[in-house]
Amino acid sequence: MKTIIAILFTAALAAQGPVRLGGNVAAGNLEKKVTPAYPADMKEQHQEATVVLQATISEEGVPESLNNVTTEVNRSFVDAAMDAVKQWRYRPVLLNGQPVRVITTITVNFTLSQ
Repeated sequence: MKTIIAILFTAALAAQGPVRLGGNVAAGNLEKKVTPAYPADMKEQHQEATVVLQATISEEGVPESLNNVTTEVNRSFVDAAMDAVKQWRYRPVLLNGQPVRVITTITVNFTLSQ
């Protein structure tokens, strides 16, 4: 009976869509992190930025959608952050032993000390 309830619970959650995870939980599952290329024009202008992305991570641990939620940041920073994060890979998040899609927030900092 417990198995049937767990399967129904997992199916119900999957039907609702991705599960929202905090950034620290998702970061703990990060297996491959590609550092973004610092945009040359922004480096020359001594500009720094923080880009915040909302990401949906697939059951396989691959970022499948990225949305910029940062306002007032140069687009070249956003593009560089997205290009890098698309290459990141996560250990799948399991719910009742089954991999699930998750939504998380990713923060990418561009500092001149990079």
